[in-house]
Amino acid sequence: MSLEAGAGRMQGKRCIVTGGAQGFGEGIAERFAKEGATVAILDIQEGKAAQAAGRIGHGAFAVGCDVSSRASVAEAWEACEAKMGGVDVLVNNAGWSHRNQPALETTEEEFDRVYAINVKQIWNFCQVAVPAWRAQGGGVMLNIGSTAGIRPRPGLSWYNSTKGAVNLLSRSLAVEFAPENIRVNCLAPVAGETPLLATFMGEDTPEKRAAFRASVPLGRLSTPRDIANAALYLCSDEADFITGVILEVDGGRTI
Repeated sequence: MSLEAGAGRMQGKRCIVTGGAQGFGEGIAERFAKEGATVAILDIQEGKAAQAAGRIGHGAFAVGCDVSSRASVAEAWEACEAKMGGVDVLVNNAGWSHRNQPALETTEEEFDRVYAINVKQIWNFCQVAVPAWRAQGGGVMLNIGSTAGIRPRPGLSWYNSTKGAVNLLSRSLAVEFAPENIRVNCLAPVAGETPLLATFMGEDTPEKRAAFRASVPLGRLSTPRDIANAALYLCSDEADFITGVILEVDGGRTI
């Protein structure tokens, strides 16, 4: 079966994708919608999220949300439940990075922000998602970690550490929530063609891009399509016996 066939592998699923206005998040939201899901695109950039929802169609809609704020997350979750009648799948995709730089040059504000968005996001969503899923008999969480948490790159120490936390946290939550039919998995993409790429490189030059591509055995960076394909499998019923997995979508980078 072709992964591009739109065979309804998410038919009837009610999904939230954070950071869905662009990049990996938009790719995941688009794929889910084409496969039959109703998708809520959560993003702090509500205008861009609305534009993404318009491009995606299939009933996708936008909700403004600051994933680092528990109050904002609770409000957004309530809005999604009211619109969709519940939530079956949550993709914690929103992410941020400080600029590639020596560890001691990262400011405290940058440190706090990268942890608030990349790690606290998951804590915030657990507060609303887990009680809801307990009441409905189960649910699926997919966290977007990174190869940075497995094979870290220089100059991104604090970002790398947040993704290491996301990777391990996904496995820990999977064990804890498995008896309640709540699956938790994680994707670990290699650097991709997204708005964060220039931040990872420090500066966006042909030479820097070539160096990043050269670090990937398959010879290219990841794309939203690559991540969406992997997310589709882990969030679909085809993966209903899979939890606690960190799936490396990296072209061999972590080998």
